[in-house]
Amino acid sequence: MFYRDERLALFIDGSNLYAAAKALGFDIDYKLLRSEFMRRGKLVRAFYYTALVEDQEYSPIRPLVDWLDYNGFTMVTKAAKEFTDSMGRRKVKGNMDIELAVDAMELAPRIDHMVLFSGDGDFRPLVKGIQRKGVRVSVVSTIRSNPPMIADELRRQADNFIELDELRDVIGRPPRPPRAEPEEAGED
Repeated sequence: MFYRDERLALFIDGSNLYAAAKALGFDIDYKLLRSEFMRRGKLVRAFYYTALVEDQEYSPIRPLVDWLDYNGFTMVTKAAKEFTDSMGRRKVKGNMDIELAVDAMELAPRIDHMVLFSGDGDFRPLVKGIQRKGVRVSVVSTIRSNPPMIADELRRQADNFIELDELRDVIGRPPRPPRAEPEEAGED
């Protein structure tokens, strides 16, 4: 439930939201997402959190980060840490939970409603703390993927759970038509 006169803030756990949308088979149009929540209330801030691999010549997420930065989102990024696990596989780690939690606690006195785009159960204490400050919390994720992308304890703690799949028609990018394969010359 949203009220038109309430001050909203969006907190988007970028990798978590990406994984949830991918599990549901669609891409998010962030311009539509921002517009949808501006329609639902007075949007104070829209934060997007992601870790970036700094030493890569090209990062596939860089164009999105730049676009969001120029289109009304407050970008919070940090360098991802690369390491080799015990099996010798290269892994990238870039957890943004603390940054998101600090920003949410700082902004809480200035908002009426927090919208958290994540299913990470680690956010339950944050949601509980924000609620103690009198702020309503909606969590956007999905239970329709297999396995569900939201921790049950986070969904239960939230004032409102928004199923990401139900936002597909509102914030989803239209699927791109499949590329036609070029026909080979000389075939009958």
